[in-house]
Amino acid sequence: MTSLFPTVVLVSRALPAVLPAEALTALRQAEHVFAAADLPEATRTALDAKPAPGPAELLGLSGVVLIAGSAEEPGASALAGAGAIVVETPVPPLAEAAGVMDRLRSPGGCPWDAVQTHDSLRQYLVEETYELLDAIEERDRPAMREELGDVLLQVLFHARVAAEHESEPFGIDEVAGELVAKLVSRHPNVFSGSDTVHTAERQQVRWEELKQAEKRRESIVDGVAMGQPAAALAGKLGHRTARTGVPFDLFPAGNDEGSRLFRIAAGARRGGIDPEDALRVVAKMFATHVREAERAAREAGIDPATLDADGWRRFWPVQST
Repeated sequence: MTSLFPTVVLVSRALPAVLPAEALTALRQAEHVFAAADLPEATRTALDAKPAPGPAELLGLSGVVLIAGSAEEPGASALAGAGAIVVETPVPPLAEAAGVMDRLRSPGGCPWDAVQTHDSLRQYLVEETYELLDAIEERDRPAMREELGDVLLQVLFHARVAAEHESEPFGIDEVAGELVAKLVSRHPNVFSGSDTVHTAERQQVRWEELKQAEKRRESIVDGVAMGQPAAALAGKLGHRTARTGVPFDLFPAGNDEGSRLFRIAAGARRGGIDPEDALRVVAKMFATHVREAERAAREAGIDPATLDADGWRRFWPVQST
């Protein structure tokens, strides 16, 4: 690559301040470095590039490097059409995904995306999370990959909506930055060598200790998501209280269904069993048995909707003991 050949450097909307290494040679050899009209001002200033003249004038100059945000920009299009070297900035898929979300949410993007709020998106976050759980339970790797993407979409969407808040805006970069800071501070044994952790169990305890100190929580149940499914919530409360010695006999002692279910779920988690997972396994197996009984009834020429108790028992699959 030499200055004799005009060059178009295309930067990414997601990473406008990043230039590909290949562009550096062109910039060093250039006689003229111009910034197209679609280049962010901060990038233009950092490169000390002059505003680009019209396409006709660009074509008449030698040793031109034009930095643009899109191949469709008139100057970039004219130079490329005249045989200029085009250098594109490779964009990591994660940054590209954030850029796509930004475009969908921006004017001229998707009308549906544009009107969503944190509240309106809540249902989709829950749905996508459960679809991911199903894929994990089924050991369906292609489905896991797809559903992880759908969960990531919810993160990107909420971060993009948050960026528009009038008084407390934040975006995906702030979200990622806070996550990095949290992971580093919660793993001093890895990043600073100030602690030693040899087992996964000790790491979990240490994580909770650091979180408690970091957030200055007044209660051991602070931070427990009260909106999670009831079995998972009871299990989490059982687990949290076990670490501080709350005895089992202080659990709800009533004989109503709720109290009994709480004791079962909380006790299961203290015993190392996730009650939500355990209950889900049994529930899904029960659903499978219902379908098998319905299928057997149809094969016998009977509409499953007409089955009474004895009919269900007749077609219920035989279970091994």
